[in-house]
Amino acid sequence: MSESNAEAVASAVASATEAATEAAAGGWRRTTGLAGVAIGVVAAGAAAGVAIERLTVGRGMRQKARLALDSAGPYGGLRGTPGKAYADDGTELYYEVDDVEPAAESALTRRRRRLFGRKAPAPVTVVFSHGYCLNQDSWHFQRAALRGVVRTVHWDQRSHGRSARGVSQGRDGAPVTIEELGRDLRAVIDAAVPEGPIVLVGHSMGGMTVMALADAYPDLVRERVVGVALVGTSSGRLGEVNFGLPVAGVNAVRRVLPGVLKVLGQRAELVEKGRRATADLFAGIIKRYSFASRDVDPAVARFAERMIESTPIDVVAEYYPAFNDHDKTEALAHFADLPVLVLAGVRDLVTPSEHSEAIAGLLPEAELVLVPDAGHLVMLEHPELVTDRLADLLARAGAVPAAATVEGYGSTSSTAGPG
Repeated sequence: MSESNAEAVASAVASATEAATEAAAGGWRRTTGLAGVAIGVVAAGAAAGVAIERLTVGRGMRQKARLALDSAGPYGGLRGTPGKAYADDGTELYYEVDDVEPAAESALTRRRRRLFGRKAPAPVTVVFSHGYCLNQDSWHFQRAALRGVVRTVHWDQRSHGRSARGVSQGRDGAPVTIEELGRDLRAVIDAAVPEGPIVLVGHSMGGMTVMALADAYPDLVRERVVGVALVGTSSGRLGEVNFGLPVAGVNAVRRVLPGVLKVLGQRAELVEKGRRATADLFAGIIKRYSFASRDVDPAVARFAERMIESTPIDVVAEYYPAFNDHDKTEALAHFADLPVLVLAGVRDLVTPSEHSEAIAGLLPEAELVLVPDAGHLVMLEHPELVTDRLADLLARAGAVPAAATVEGYGSTSSTAGPG
């Protein structure tokens, strides 16, 4: 890089950090000033990449590229039979079911029917739970691969996707808890899978939701759960994660972020305008904390951006405290006798792979898969590998025959077409 280009990059990084410190306005400038400095530390690494892009690609061209990807991207368009469940506080939870057509029943299901006649056991249902600031479409590739192979349920966590805003949060101003999410998952299971065996699949916060379900309803796990997949998640000690930042920077963020998010949540309209105005910077941050490999399909990267951008800032604020409080290590014991897949990206900065190794250490019979060139959104970054290991889990759990063919899950490589 030439000296002039290096200066331009340094200037852009400095500008991004300065912009972060000036994000506040009016009476709350003093409150968020320190936050701007802390968040600037987070933004600086991503800002460097954005700055390099700005040297060669104009803002108008970048906007056109985003619009083109939004209109042409094939991801997130899969839909199933819709349904609604209701949480214990009345929150409406949206889910979709992908049923297996009778003509496409697996050999295992047909064999059960021959053996048991009309009293054949209900088929296995795979229930997918998504992560923080995402929605059910984050499982796009796995959903596409399993269609026609096994019955699946995909749901949106409260205040995400098509689910309603949390009633407790709107009525009482109460923050979300992981325990509450576990109860939400139980409501979805009761509505969408009232009988029959279940395989639970959770990514990040969705994995924590699965653990909370086991903690609150061990009888359900013992009687009906036949397999579990925990992808890029943690059973606790998230307050120790440094997000790839220097110790001083991450400590500054931890000190101020909870209060700052609360203030920003109260100024949601203004903050959303700011997010739109700094879309390039946030795109860089999202990519840094979502993916690790360099050749991710731009349409997939944009797909992830859209999901994260669609999460309102006040919802981000409502959920944030739950992660420092999360500790479901003891709940893992309820999975000890089940087929379990524990999978993570080695370069995950959000829920580091060490947390998955710790989970697997408490479940000696679990399959531990660490993906070298993968970040937090490993199921989008390396869908072939994730779907392959998930298909193996389903075979071990008796959800599909061992010889079942699971295909069509595509690739996120920029040199391959979507599946």
